[in-house]
Amino acid sequence: MEVRSIYKYARISPFKVREVTREIQGLPVSAALDVLAFTPKKAAFLIGKTLKSAVANAENNANLKPDGLVVKEAIVGEGPTLKRMTARARGSGSRILKRTSHIRIVLSDEISIETRETKKAKREQEKKDSKKQATVGEMTERSTSTAKTRAKSKSRKKKTKR
Repeated sequence: MEVRSIYKYARISPFKVREVTREIQGLPVSAALDVLAFTPKKAAFLIGKTLKSAVANAENNANLKPDGLVVKEAIVGEGPTLKRMTARARGSGSRILKRTSHIRIVLSDEISIETRETKKAKREQEKKDSKKQATVGEMTERSTSTAKTRAKSKSRKKKTKR
């Protein structure tokens, strides 16, 4: 089951928030909260609030345990931009764009939780498989090249006999 929480009109640029949301996607909730706790950015604090709200929604509204939840999506959209003016040279002015963002976090209990150990074991297995395929490819390449050289040597022998 999926549970979501949305923080609207956050007073921070979406570009700055996306940098942090990329780090928590696909992580279990406990690991995501740890990452956010040790990230020294304003965006981490705002995303942490939203994530805690989503966990509370899962516990109270959907009767889910927070242990089995995974951050399925952490999406940041643009909110309305506040336009302000500042004085410039010769009596002119220039615009200041104060951007806002909407932070949406979706939690799910249907995704399998991947820890660092399982990811590492998976990568090592893929390396072994690729090495096996490479050695098999070399063996077939060698056998075809030896067959070609044998055929050439036979044709040379026939020419010399004539």
